[in-house]
Amino acid sequence: MPPVDLRQLVREIPDFPKPGILFRDLTPLMRDPVGWQEVVRQLGAICERLQPDLIVGIESRGFIVGTALATAVRLGFVPVRKPGKLPGRVVGIDYALEYGTDRLEIQHDALPAGSRVLIVDDLLATGGTAGACAQLVEEAGGALVGFGFVAELAALQGRLRLPDQQPVESLIIYG
Repeated sequence: MPPVDLRQLVREIPDFPKPGILFRDLTPLMRDPVGWQEVVRQLGAICERLQPDLIVGIESRGFIVGTALATAVRLGFVPVRKPGKLPGRVVGIDYALEYGTDRLEIQHDALPAGSRVLIVDDLLATGGTAGACAQLVEEAGGALVGFGFVAELAALQGRLRLPDQQPVESLIIYG
């Protein structure tokens, strides 16, 4: 079987969500079973190298990527959510956005002490949410081993907001 060109399965939508933005829509890639299997295979190879104990996915599209990956590599999945979405005690972190702040939360007992964690999401843009998630993982007792993204918008320099010592892997990189 010829290799799958993941980039060809991403739809470009100009002027969404506002004029001047070129939106990279990953839903056609998710809809394509061969393409999606290739995404999971490539992320699985990252897991083989980094050896996480758990996959953490960032709300909400990180849940799609993370649960598919966790299932494929037979690891547990832990959701990181927006405030008020998780039952019981949580650990939370507030972080700055371009205009204002946001918050992420994880259940207080979701990460056994020292568990090796790979953070996954669909897209790395400015890096603010992924960087906050990394801090949250560490505050919750996990040991971050790296990040895996389906796509990255490199021009936004999101990698600069992530911990320097951690591997950052993106399957598709847009300049």
